[in-house]
Amino acid sequence: MEARVAHVELSLSEAFVPQARTSIEPEYGSSVELWSATVAAAAEPCLLIDADFAIVAVSESACQLLGLGSPAEATGRSLLDGVLRLVDFTQARSELTETEIEKIPPLLALSSGRLARGLLRVPAGGTPEAATVDAIATPISDEGTVSGSLTFFCEV
Repeated sequence: MEARVAHVELSLSEAFVPQARTSIEPEYGSSVELWSATVAAAAEPCLLIDADFAIVAVSESACQLLGLGSPAEATGRSLLDGVLRLVDFTQARSELTETEIEKIPPLLALSSGRLARGLLRVPAGGTPEAATVDAIATPISDEGTVSGSLTFFCEV
């Protein structure tokens, strides 16, 4: 009977070490700038503001849902300058005061540096009716400093 012996060959070569990717931030700008094209092209209702509360980018569906006009009209304007009309949850549907507006998710995410969520009431398409919108906002940071917030909206 013939004996069979396993045959093993070894080959030594240098180890493959993948190169670390370089950060894209220096090439393209701040985190807010990186998110702006994505938000502007998004199908979902979303809004991106900078640390000065100015709208950097907004999706078409967010403009329709929130009554902001077109993205071109809304971009560059401040949320605190009456761009976003918010009403309270009472039967009278009065506009929110400045103190209450500072607590809405996009602004709260900026001031707290944390995820913020809340319900908003917005005039529905220029009618006296109001739509309830769920808003979830996350802060956008650059090197540990909050530089903006990204908010997603959903009508409830």
